[in-house]
Formats: sequence, structure tokens, C-alpha cells
Amino acid sequence: MKQEILHIMPIRLRQAMEQTLKNQPYAEEIRIRIGQPPELRCKDKSIWLSQTVTQADVEEMLTFISRYSLYAYEEEIRQGFLTIKGGSRIGFAGQARVERGQVCRMANIRFLNIRIAAERKGCAKGLLPWLFDEDGGFFNTLLVSKPGVGKTTFLRDCIRMVSNGDGERAGKKVCVIDERSEIAACHLGIPQNDVGSRTDVLDGCPKQEGMRMALRGMSPEVVAVDELGGTGDAKAVGEILLCGCRLLGTVHGDQIEQVIRQAGLKKLWKRSLIQRLVLLKRRKDGTRIFEVYDAGGRRLC
Repeated sequence: MKQEILHIMPIRLRQAMEQTLKNQPYAEEIRIRIGQPPELRCKDKSIWLSQTVTQADVEEMLTFISRYSLYAYEEEIRQGFLTIKGGSRIGFAGQARVERGQVCRMANIRFLNIRIAAERKGCAKGLLPWLFDEDGGFFNTLLVSKPGVGKTTFLRDCIRMVSNGDGERAGKKVCVIDERSEIAACHLGIPQNDVGSRTDVLDGCPKQEGMRMALRGMSPEVVAVDELGGTGDAKAVGEILLCGCRLLGTVHGDQIEQVIRQAGLKKLWKRSLIQRLVLLKRRKDGTRIFEVYDAGGRRLC
């Protein structure tokens, strides 16, 4: 994956970036800003290269990212990000052109954020037994954490294991609604991350419509979706659950009580449609831990 990242870096910065990445195996982001040196973010620290980024550097990167046809990727860039081969996601900032209250295109792109893909296979292995009942049925589950803890990474690993199954549990048909291409990290429609052998992906599809599309066309046993929030999301979730599908999703929060009080999720909780809440935390050394709660709000582990 890091080789794909080097291929989109300005030629004059590649050697220094390659050496830095070799020395930092757990790098998470590369920040590119005109007039500033590239910043490599690694968990709780930043590493700065010595060279200063120029406008020509950013224009060269955009050429490599778009494969010499920036126009062909205009729609993705308008949305603020695109996913490259290998699964890493690039965010863009600059001057937004707005028409009728909507961003119609991005111009004068001066800032880029490369979020380095990291699958971390097996990170959720200890969680999996808490998500199934004695008969192998999957509990409707929400993974909860504040930003930066790794809930999407946990979600991806859960999807892979639920899809593949193991010696104790049969694999299930999973449909991933990947609105921002962060879970499967599809490139040209092909998942760059391992999301399991029984998984189908709706890439770049809005969550609410995607959940309904999955229900109509893909007959999933489990629907997986990242960052649920508003009442519209909750309504779509309620529809798929009442049709017999199971939910595996994530939501922002740092306390279980905070999540339960959210307007949309509160209704699902009162109807006992959410059966497991998993609170993810990150220790100072970077390791992740989790707490599991049942439908009654009791802590199980």
C-alpha cells in the first residue's frame, strides 16, 4: 500500500518520504500543505520532512492521482476525497466553487491529506464471540468511539470475520454500505481491503438509500454501515431490522449514555432493536480496548 502512496508523491520528495515511511511502520496520515514541509502523523506524534511543499509539487501530485486527467476525477474531488489503489484515501481542501448552495467543484487545491490504509486483521478477534447468540445468530451491534480511536478499523475486521465465518460460526452474507469508501476502500469498484468472501459492497452510496437498495436487491443477512447519526439513518436502520436483516454499524460517542440519548438511536434502543453496544477506547500506548453492553445497558465485559 505504501508503494502506491509513493507513486503519487512529487518526484523530488519521494526518496525522503520513502525513507521516513520505512522508519515509521504505523504512520496514519501524510499532510501536504503549500508553503509547509510534509507532515507524517504517527499515532500521537508528528514527523516533518525538511523540504517545503511548493505549488508545483501539489500540481504534480494531482496529475499523478488523477492519472493525467483531473477532469475524469472531478466528481470525486468535488466531494472532497477519493480512494487510490491500495485503499488509502486522499482528502482535498482549497477553494470551493458554490452554486445554489451546493459545491459544484474544487479549485485551487492547496491542501491534501493522505489517510494511509491499515487493515489490522485480527484486531477485533476478541470481540467476535460477544456478537453472537448461542445458536449462531448475530446481535444488532453498534461500535462506539470518539474520532481517531479506530472504530472503522474494528468495523472492517468484524465484517471480514462475520463474512468468512470460523469453526464455531457459519459465515453470513454481508452488504457494506460504504458511503465514503473507507471500509472496503474500493478502487474502480474493487475492494482494496479484505472484507470477506461473502461480502457485497455498495461503494459511494448514501447510507439511507444504500440500506434500502441492499434490502431490495442483495438479500443480506447483515448490513454494515459506518457513522450512523441522524433520524433519517435511524429510520432506514429500523426498516432493515424489521425485515429480518441484522445491523453492524458505528456511531460517534465516548459514553454509552451519550449514544442512547441521540434522537434517532434513542427510538431504536427503546424498541430493543439494538442488542449490543461496544465502546472502544485507546490507551496511551496506542492499544485499543473495548467494553460490551447488552440491550439493557448492562456491561458484559
